[in-house]
Amino acid sequence: MRKESSLTNTKSQKEKGTFDVQAFLHSAGVSRKVEEFRRNVIIFRQGDSSKSVVYIQKGSVKITVVNEVGKEAVVAVLGPGDFFGEECLAGLPFRMATATAITPLTALAIEKNEMIRVLHTEPALSDRFISYMLVRNIRTEEDLVDQLFNSSEKRLARTLLLLARYGKQGEPQKMLPKVTQGMLAEMIGTTRPRVNFFMNKFRKLGFIQYNGELHIKNSLLSVVLHD
Repeated sequence: MRKESSLTNTKSQKEKGTFDVQAFLHSAGVSRKVEEFRRNVIIFRQGDSSKSVVYIQKGSVKITVVNEVGKEAVVAVLGPGDFFGEECLAGLPFRMATATAITPLTALAIEKNEMIRVLHTEPALSDRFISYMLVRNIRTEEDLVDQLFNSSEKRLARTLLLLARYGKQGEPQKMLPKVTQGMLAEMIGTTRPRVNFFMNKFRKLGFIQYNGELHIKNSLLSVVLHD
């Protein structure tokens, strides 16, 4: 289902000669639409035509890739304030991954030409987008180092902290989106039984808490920092 919100805030900011990034990222128009997705709905599939960049307003998305023999891997779980589908800006005609809502999702889909236009004309949004892409690139490099050198226990602890948005500006989320142990296993490159073993260990040590939903405590960081 889809909905479109008013452009009043964005227009008023333009009339004052300023550009409100948040107003732009939370308003709809001819070339950008606010869309809502139910849990487990696929937003786009690997191989689909790549025509827009998506900004998450509310909810969580998992990004997965499938190889030539059909094996699927979870490469990222994204949340509010994150962008995805940016490969269209590099001229790639097809989606490189599949994006699936793992919670009810509200997102702004910005058509490629509109995103390119506003990146060229609005430094505030351009700075924010570039900063986001740099941080995400650093995260990707850290993920590779994590896979190469750290134990599966450390990789799981780091992944849980990242999913809980530990260290982000503002109050940490601490409560995880609805991710399964199988999904966590795919993300850190191990088996589901190993994830289950470490999750029970973290719970007994008081690093995580189950109360209908999974809550992450800052003390879990000690697992990542421990040699």
